[in-house]
Amino acid sequence: MAVYTEVTDEALREYLADYDLGDLVAFRGIAEGVENSNYALKTGAGDFILTLYERRVDPAELPYFLGLMEHLAAHGLPCPLPVHGRDGAALRRLAGRPAAICTFLPGVWPRRVRPEHCAPLGQALARLHAAGAGFGMARPNALGPAGWPPLLERCRATGDSVQAGLVAQLDAALAAILEAWPAPGTLPVGQIHADLFPDNVFFLDDAEHRPRVSGLIDFYFACTDLLAYDIAVCLNAWCFEADGGFNVTKARALLTAYQGVRPLSPAERAALPVLCRGAALRFLLTRLHDWTATPTGALVTRKDPLEYLRKLRFFAAVGGEAGLGL
Repeated sequence: MAVYTEVTDEALREYLADYDLGDLVAFRGIAEGVENSNYALKTGAGDFILTLYERRVDPAELPYFLGLMEHLAAHGLPCPLPVHGRDGAALRRLAGRPAAICTFLPGVWPRRVRPEHCAPLGQALARLHAAGAGFGMARPNALGPAGWPPLLERCRATGDSVQAGLVAQLDAALAAILEAWPAPGTLPVGQIHADLFPDNVFFLDDAEHRPRVSGLIDFYFACTDLLAYDIAVCLNAWCFEADGGFNVTKARALLTAYQGVRPLSPAERAALPVLCRGAALRFLLTRLHDWTATPTGALVTRKDPLEYLRKLRFFAAVGGEAGLGL
């Protein structure tokens, strides 16, 4: 989440006039993330999240994102629900941007990931994949393998300013990953989140003080792609320590819980190392682009692209599925 577009009190009150949410009580920008402009919104009806969709988001794809959240919530996943106005529409415009209001979910995201977080995460991810099987819309992954070469080209002129020789390393990594990528039709495909980082998962403790997932948020990279690629994203995002070391205990907890709901096929297990390399490259490239292209003055947190260079090197050397906790 982030803030690129400022919203005035007057514009927000006019926007809220189309909803049955009561009077505006408070709203404030949320600085975390890099994609859209987000505000914590409080009205007489309670707490909500207001999102303004920025230029990287194609407005034509918003019905997919909002529809997927509604579908998953209807199947018991703790996802934000888009709020519909009096006219039945969940999507309208504010401050020159497409905008929507979604329900607020309780819980906190883990600033320090523990192994106890990884099992409920794996279970929630498998439930998401199972529930998504009944969703009738599809969206290609714009940041999948076909999108990596043009993204690397956009980083070519400035990439070596982050680290000398970085672009050449990425050229070699991209070629090796694309050569080893699973052929179409060889692995199960479905609806994936594609960005399930710790700050997109909320937890609350159960009666025995064990963390349980209370919210899955930020579905604006969701798409129709390899289900196992979503697992690879999570292995990248949840299973490394601050010193850069891979925590196989966390990975095993995530994978075991996932397979308790949806067992992986032998082909998926064998493909996980290259899928992890691809996920590491994807986030390296988008972080590298944002590191040099984020507008001056934007209320947004830039993230270190070199963190994912280290992860890419680990997955390139891991060998096979056993090194990932399987």
